Amino acid sequence: MTVMQKTISPVDGSVYVERPLAGVAEIDAALTDAAKAQRDWANLAISERVRLLTQAVDAFVAEASGIALEISWQMGRPIAHSPSEVRGFEERARYMLATAEESLAAVVAPPKEGFDRRIKRVPLGIVAVVAPWNYPYLTAVNAVIPALAAGNAVVLKHSHQTPLCAERFAAAFAAAGLPQGLFSYLHLSRAATAALMADPRVAHVCFTGSVDGGRAVVAATAGGFATSGLELGGKDPAYVRADARLEHAIDSLADGAFFNAGQSCCGIKRIYVADALYDRFVEGVVAFAHAYQLGSPIDPSTTLGPVVRTSAADWIRGQVADTVRRGARQLVEQSRFAASQAGTPYLAPQVLVDVDHSMPFMREESFGPAVGIMRVSSDDEAVRLMNDSDFGLTSAVYTSDDDAAERIGDALETGTVFQNRCDYLDPALAWTGVKNSGRGCTLSRVGYEQLTRPKSFNRRTVI
Repeated sequence: MTVMQKTISPVDGSVYVERPLAGVAEIDAALTDAAKAQRDWANLAISERVRLLTQAVDAFVAEASGIALEISWQMGRPIAHSPSEVRGFEERARYMLATAEESLAAVVAPPKEGFDRRIKRVPLGIVAVVAPWNYPYLTAVNAVIPALAAGNAVVLKHSHQTPLCAERFAAAFAAAGLPQGLFSYLHLSRAATAALMADPRVAHVCFTGSVDGGRAVVAATAGGFATSGLELGGKDPAYVRADARLEHAIDSLADGAFFNAGQSCCGIKRIYVADALYDRFVEGVVAFAHAYQLGSPIDPSTTLGPVVRTSAADWIRGQVADTVRRGARQLVEQSRFAASQAGTPYLAPQVLVDVDHSMPFMREESFGPAVGIMRVSSDDEAVRLMNDSDFGLTSAVYTSDDDAAERIGDALETGTVFQNRCDYLDPALAWTGVKNSGRGCTLSRVGYEQLTRPKSFNRRTVI
């Protein structure tokens, strides 16, 4: 009996997509085809792989309007914002392709008379990519495009919430003429996903998701010794020093907290503000939140859409209510947002003050449009609080003093430190986390190193 996967749209609660789930036979067939295609693909010149993948990016971008609308229906981002994901996909894909030959070039050892010594970067084989729904293309492209450019085959398992994203990848690769079987996608149950990752033909797993999901990846890959790259979320902090440009900090951090309905691993969840700016900063963030238009993401005037599902909205409502019971105050007037209703995924933004680290909200991961703001009296206090977390994905420091930003950044336990910006991935820089935010990295030259293995050549040239 075929088991169907159903995608419930947060827009209106309707079934937007139905797809059959693959089983053991389909997994085996995909891996068999991938292994066969990968051998020939790895023997192509990097320039030829890049040429074909560039054609795939062109084909993908040509469908931008349809892709953006599908994003809004599948996970709820406003149609006014969804096209930015296609632009981000293109930026990252083109950067990784433009730098592929340089990043994958052999490392030549210092001269030694009579010898030619070098380290080549060779593909791993088959890479399994498990992608989430919140940024369904931006998370997947970080692994899919560079894995293929490096000479690997890819099997993509996308979220049940965003299955059409996997199919869009496949259509673009088919249009570009990539070898059959080199890229495939599978709609899988949790157990079948574990079986895919455990298969000894899989050399590497790229996973973006929860901490528990990351632990499941480690358990699944233990028997076959596949390596894994894990991006597992965050509780990302920001610090607004007394010398920060206040209006810029307000606009940047409010957007970093509320964009995509706060459903971003590197979104801002807690903000520490110097005494001198605290009151004005809080006032500005509340005004920013009040300006949102909450409603159907298909409406072009909407600037804040629903969260992904009602259960997620209820979880966030519960977090906020618990924090208020513990002494916090919520400053956003819920009556301003008629669409925000219990029992729906439509959720108003929220700003919490009078918070402290005894409250779970300031330390546990949250995934919605709510942010906590605390007053601090020194850099040292800000650093201590910013590091008081089990997560370490990104942090942001708003200051006009570059030396202070460098000093504070060196003390912060995160994979990325921003100055005067937040919530952004630069494809030239390694995207990585520490602590419960994961291990390994994507993007940049370092990202290519995760998708290849070193192979040393030691040639004696004089006998």
